[in-house]
Amino acid sequence: MAFTLELEEWVGSVWHRFITRRASADFPEARVELIPRQRSLQVLFRATGGARHLGVEAVSDRDLLLRRNLLQQIAGTCKQVPLAWCDGDNLRLPASLAAFPDVELNQELYRWLALLAAQSGPMRHWGRDNQRWTLAVLKRYPALRPRYRRLVEAHLSLRPDPGSLNPAEAALERALCQALREPGSVEHFPRSERAAWPLPLWLYPPQHLANPQAADLEESEQYLATPPGEQQGGRKRAERIDDTTRDGGLLIVRLENLFSWTEHVDLDRWSDDSEDPDAARVAEDLDQLTLSRTRLRKGGGLKLHLDLPPADVDDVPLGEGILLPEWDYRKQRLQDDFVSVQTFVPRDCEPQPLPLRLRGPAQRLRRQFEHLRNDRQWLRQQTQGSELDLQAWLDFHVERQHGQCGERGLFMDQRQTRRDLACLLLADLSMSTDAHLNDEHRVIDVIRDSLLLFGETLSVLGDDFALYGFSSLRRQNVRMHELKAFNQRYDDQTRGRIQGLKPGYYTRMGAAIRQATQRMAGCKRRRKLLLLISDGKPNDLDLYEGRYGVEDTRQAVLEARRQGLTPFCITIDREAGDYLPYMFGANGYTLIRQPEQLPLRLPQLYRQLTQD
Repeated sequence: MAFTLELEEWVGSVWHRFITRRASADFPEARVELIPRQRSLQVLFRATGGARHLGVEAVSDRDLLLRRNLLQQIAGTCKQVPLAWCDGDNLRLPASLAAFPDVELNQELYRWLALLAAQSGPMRHWGRDNQRWTLAVLKRYPALRPRYRRLVEAHLSLRPDPGSLNPAEAALERALCQALREPGSVEHFPRSERAAWPLPLWLYPPQHLANPQAADLEESEQYLATPPGEQQGGRKRAERIDDTTRDGGLLIVRLENLFSWTEHVDLDRWSDDSEDPDAARVAEDLDQLTLSRTRLRKGGGLKLHLDLPPADVDDVPLGEGILLPEWDYRKQRLQDDFVSVQTFVPRDCEPQPLPLRLRGPAQRLRRQFEHLRNDRQWLRQQTQGSELDLQAWLDFHVERQHGQCGERGLFMDQRQTRRDLACLLLADLSMSTDAHLNDEHRVIDVIRDSLLLFGETLSVLGDDFALYGFSSLRRQNVRMHELKAFNQRYDDQTRGRIQGLKPGYYTRMGAAIRQATQRMAGCKRRRKLLLLISDGKPNDLDLYEGRYGVEDTRQAVLEARRQGLTPFCITIDREAGDYLPYMFGANGYTLIRQPEQLPLRLPQLYRQLTQD
């Protein structure tokens, strides 16, 4: 039986290697990596007109909505392809290129993308803009024409035959080939439901990598031209709907479905062409714009950002944002003022007492921890006391034998002492905390209960403590939720803030740890404990994922230790053993295998960590 299984595994691995090699469109033997060329490409990019604040970053392959052939579907390949694009932060190039069977051509392709990006600007139309930028490069550097022609001819020989495609895709393929051969000669690109075969010589739109034609603003109403003199906002997320039907109605449903009032109702709302002076204000209040292809476009438009709630319903910010560094493991250095952290307090959170379901556990925890506050501790090496300090006496005897007669207290005395300790608890409030643990509890519910019982316990113990939550939405918006600062009392106001917590966005853990480290810098306690509750890896929408996020978090933990803090992570992620030992050390974390027990386990863990 074991031999049969091994044989099946061997045959499967051989088949996998064979089918993926046959289906792959790349040339692995000619692959070149970006990392050894990253610095030279950045110099080339900036020297030929690229913005000085933009860097060159490596990105992994991305999804592209391609029509794959049968062999590629069987092998499961060509779902992701290397694409290059440029946004407001960096020129993002594929981590490796194997588009040509010649190593020199792949190297030349990297240089061409850097030159093209240096001449690029905001993308309004994927096809026409890339042609225009190509013409600008060739006009400015005529000596590049033979190299460009060599790249184009080598690429065109690898592109699919239009005769094997359906009419719409074939028409688009012919137009793209013509645009590559003679840049600027194609004005209209036929529409296609699927993206064309990748064009490695062109830049792709950052917002529509899967289907670059969706970014052609002449056919899209997600971005509208702003007339001169009008103020532009940020980007907004939009959703398209098909409103071609005119027979919809509010109550055309079965009577037994009348309880489903939250379902989408397709109502037809027409508007006239008159200018609405309140359009900008209304758009700011929307989280998502619903767009229709059948609407007539009005003159002018708005460019706003819908990822965050409007200011009048968002949490209340405290002061200005704080700029913090972030560690880039590829450059092996801290990037100064790279992350913006803003502290918030929950809006409209009324003071609330401790929930009834937690009063019993809270009372038991108070009884368990009261004796720690009243415990009498043994003080060693005292000049007088009730008992002899044997360790001090032994040290004194050894020193005297070696001719050292320094003064040393030889007694122990039991006295009432105050715990010289401060703790900051940092809770992960990312959107993953909205997940359900069982039929009754979500992760965010367990975190709320844990914060409440932790606050009840430490308020009795008398230790200085602070409570914060955090989430993030890219590096420009790291949100710290202040629930209780060190100089605030733990009262019903704090309990109300905790009970009003909601899942946020993503988990930029390194920035949160650095901000917490700064908060604890003002504490005058001998021992400083930084506790972190999390349910997964550090991640965010930008490059803060995978190794980048892990390395930055590890660096933030090392910085906290150099400041005299003791960082410790409490997680409910069963895969935490793959990454937490690297970030916090083998003894710097613990896994709660039954997340429902976290509210009771957290005070006990605190007791173990703070025992002398």
